[in-house]
Amino acid sequence: MNRDQARAVMVTFIERLRENQSWCGETHIQKAAYFLKHLAGVPLPFDFILYKHGPFSFDLSDELTAMRAYQLLDIHAQYPYGHRMTVTEVGNAFRRRFSKTLEAYERQIGFVSRTLGEKGVAELERLATAFFVTLQGADGEPFNRAERLHEIKPHILPDVAEAAVESVVAIIGQARGEGLATI
Repeated sequence: MNRDQARAVMVTFIERLRENQSWCGETHIQKAAYFLKHLAGVPLPFDFILYKHGPFSFDLSDELTAMRAYQLLDIHAQYPYGHRMTVTEVGNAFRRRFSKTLEAYERQIGFVSRTLGEKGVAELERLATAFFVTLQGADGEPFNRAERLHEIKPHILPDVAEAAVESVVAIIGQARGEGLATI
C-alpha cells in the first residue's frame, strides 16, 4: 500500500470511527489503527511499538500531522477533554480518488470502527495492549496473557487485565467469524 492509499484508508477510517461514536483523538486512532493493521490485515505502512499507553506508531503520528498539513484532517480542541480529529472537505475529495483501495478494505474498516468506535481511551489502552500481548504469544492461555498485561501495565489490575484479554479473544473470534482475522 502506498502512502496516498494509506492516507485514503485513514481518512475513511477516521470518518467511520466518528460515525461509530469515537472521540477520534490521536490515542483513539492509534489503538484502532493497530487493530486495523494487525487483526484485520489492512497493510498500513505504520510500525507499532509498545509505548506509554499501549501500542503506538510514531510513523502514524507523523502521518496524522502530515494529513493535517495537507488539510485532509482538521483538529478541534474540546476543553477540558483534548483534541478531536475530523475529516475535511479536502479529505473527502481526496479519498474519493481511491475508490478501489477503499472498496478492498471496506469490510475491515467497518468491522474495526464498529467494534472499537464507542470505546474510551482507557478501555482502548487495555484492549490494544491485551491484543499486543496476544500477538507476542504470551504462553497462549488467557490467564498468562492477563498476567503479562498487568506486568507491563501495573495500573491495569489483574481482574481488569483478565477481562481485557477475554474481550480481545471475543473480538478475534468475531473477526474470524466474519472472515476478517489474519491471526
